[in-house]
Amino acid sequence: MSTTVSASSAAPVDRRGTTSLILALGLAAMVVSMAQTQVVPILSLLAHDLHTTSSGVSWVTTSTLLSAAVFTPLLGRVGDLYGKKRTLIAVLAVMVAGSLLVATTTSLALLLVGRVLQGSATAIFPLALSVIRDQVPHERLPGAMALVSSTLAFGSGLSLVVTGLLTQGTDPDYHAVFWASTALSVAALVAVLLLVPEHDRVVGGRLDYLGTLTLGGFLVLLLLGISQGHEWGWTSNRTLGCFAGSAVVALLWVLVESRVADPLVDLKMFTHRQVAFTNLIGLLVGFAMFAQFIGISYLVQIPHELTGYGFTASVLRASVEFLLPGSLIALVAAPVGGVLVGRISARRTLVVSALIGVIGFVWLAFAHGTSTGVILAGLLTGTAIALGYSAMPALIAASVSQEQTGIANGINSISRSVGSSIASAVVTSLLASKPIHGLPPGLPPLPQQSQFTLTFVIGMAAMALTVPLALGGLLRHHRPHGAPAQGGDSRRPETAAAPRAS
Repeated sequence: MSTTVSASSAAPVDRRGTTSLILALGLAAMVVSMAQTQVVPILSLLAHDLHTTSSGVSWVTTSTLLSAAVFTPLLGRVGDLYGKKRTLIAVLAVMVAGSLLVATTTSLALLLVGRVLQGSATAIFPLALSVIRDQVPHERLPGAMALVSSTLAFGSGLSLVVTGLLTQGTDPDYHAVFWASTALSVAALVAVLLLVPEHDRVVGGRLDYLGTLTLGGFLVLLLLGISQGHEWGWTSNRTLGCFAGSAVVALLWVLVESRVADPLVDLKMFTHRQVAFTNLIGLLVGFAMFAQFIGISYLVQIPHELTGYGFTASVLRASVEFLLPGSLIALVAAPVGGVLVGRISARRTLVVSALIGVIGFVWLAFAHGTSTGVILAGLLTGTAIALGYSAMPALIAASVSQEQTGIANGINSISRSVGSSIASAVVTSLLASKPIHGLPPGLPPLPQQSQFTLTFVIGMAAMALTVPLALGGLLRHHRPHGAPAQGGDSRRPETAAAPRAS
């Protein structure tokens, strides 16, 4: 790894500037999360309007996921090397271009190109956290990271409401959804241009293209197998080939990174106990988030008169009444999480998050017979996920040197995406595995109620597993990877800026 070189001093901004900075970066992160979920309620509409099959339209979500897997670690590293604001502006400009393309096209091929461009903007989140670590005073750092992290959950819920509202009526037009995305992307770009300070902290070195190619290949093959396994069949040659190929390319990536002078990812980062366990916890929290998101969404739309359970909710009602409260609570819980990180440590905040999440999932699993119960349980799981998202950036920031913040948060973001992808595949397979028999002809298959119970039990298990990982895996006291040993220069930014993690 090359040594740190400051292109200009990245002194913390004042209090008013800090608030503006956090709001701008929070808006940018929210735009990313909205783009990821905005198409979920309109997949059938897209299939109809674009004259394609359900298999074809599934690539609208898969293409974004694969693009994020490739570009998130790459652009996180680009920000570390060449400047975070410059990279943020470039990524947001690509996001605007992708949003414009999907808002104006009637071609599935061009729509997928636009979704790939939108997926690349997932890198905004780790870039935003890197800017915060550079610019925000130490005493406000946990809260700032928590608030920006909370916009991911909030944006996911808000996008469902916006999509539902814009596609109501007898002749819905999916283009309106993407025009809204374009407008928000432009607003985020303007906010970053005006409110993110010019001075930036960069490091010397070159971009590791071979490492980027092999890491991207590994992630694409892995996520392709996970996301398409239900469609292709879990034992099909394509699915098994993707998993086998991902293992081979992962080995090749490790060989490449161990031999280049300036690797994309310092492999020692994965042997750093704090980072490794934080990424594993990120995978579990990402799994839990999508398990409750998909589980609740499907559950409340089940027609009660045919099955004896569910609430016969429309897409809009499911989004506004049942999913939005759990997303809104993130805006309240995340600042609380930031306070908890500062007072009781990120490690203990994860434990609190897990316990609240376990209660919420138990409630969903065994008492989902009333709308009030589902909403209250969703508030608990939403709070748990927000607290978990609040703690993980603090653990990463306290565990890596400042010049590795972007790539480290990029890898953690990918770990959460992998968890979410696994949850989507698992839940979809579970709900399709035991349909109700004896329904009127012509209706699509509907899952037995026991499958929802099992879905939420698995979500509960994912949250429960974070407790032993946090208590037994995360260290009470540790030295950040890349930080000086005892007796070194205690004034180095990477140690001075790190939030409390133990």
